[in-house]
Amino acid sequence: MLIRRKPYPTDLTDAQWEVLKPHLPAPNKRGAPRTVNLREIINALLYLARTGCQWRMLPHDLPPWQTVYEYFKKWRDDGTWERLNRELRIKVRELEGRDGEPSAAIMDSQSVKTTEMGGERGYDAGKKVNGRKRHTLVDTQGWVLAVLVLSAAIQDRDGAKQLLDKVKTYFPRLALIWADGAYAGTLIEWVKQRCGWLLEIVKRTDQAKGFVPLARRWVVERTFGWLNRSRRLSKDYERMTASREAFVYLAMIHLMTKRLTRQQTCFG
Repeated sequence: MLIRRKPYPTDLTDAQWEVLKPHLPAPNKRGAPRTVNLREIINALLYLARTGCQWRMLPHDLPPWQTVYEYFKKWRDDGTWERLNRELRIKVRELEGRDGEPSAAIMDSQSVKTTEMGGERGYDAGKKVNGRKRHTLVDTQGWVLAVLVLSAAIQDRDGAKQLLDKVKTYFPRLALIWADGAYAGTLIEWVKQRCGWLLEIVKRTDQAKGFVPLARRWVVERTFGWLNRSRRLSKDYERMTASREAFVYLAMIHLMTKRLTRQQTCFG
């Protein structure tokens, strides 16, 4: 289906669309044929994620916001966004000459403020942020393996248990996870016993002053930088934590389609 409008900077290119299209859900064989242009649905969601606009503020030359939201919600609830992230991540890793499944990963969390939308939230006394915390696991190149959004009041170690418990059967080659000092202590043994992985703590030296990139840990910080270029992710506007997670996967999907079409690997 042709797109007859002036393109937005966030639109998928023809090459990106060809990369993504085979991974999208097939139309339901029962009922009326699909008439919605899925490429335009994705374009609308990428516009919303990058600009941070409200659903009802989507431009009129994109599909109706109700239709866009219905696809977002449906694919959030049936795991499509997470699946797309996984399948494209495997393709990117193979393009980089790596095994599709990682053997090592980095874990960290990021607290962000919420809005008046309501939903689960709490106060992170360490970061002095009232909102939510996204617990994130990435591979050694920074591609997101999994994300879990919880109240910011939940400690990193407790959030890590929920995240790793959720994904412990997803990554058959995973053997090692790097993390910062917030994850030290009893969690190391818990990860070993519960998941069969080694949790290695990367500590900041006493001599370090100011900002110092730490081995391995800087990778996940770069991923947070990628995500924060999407204004929808710079603050938590979602009522449901599952929606927040879906937007993380959407942002990474966009980034990986760029990588797979050999474009600049950032949100430029």
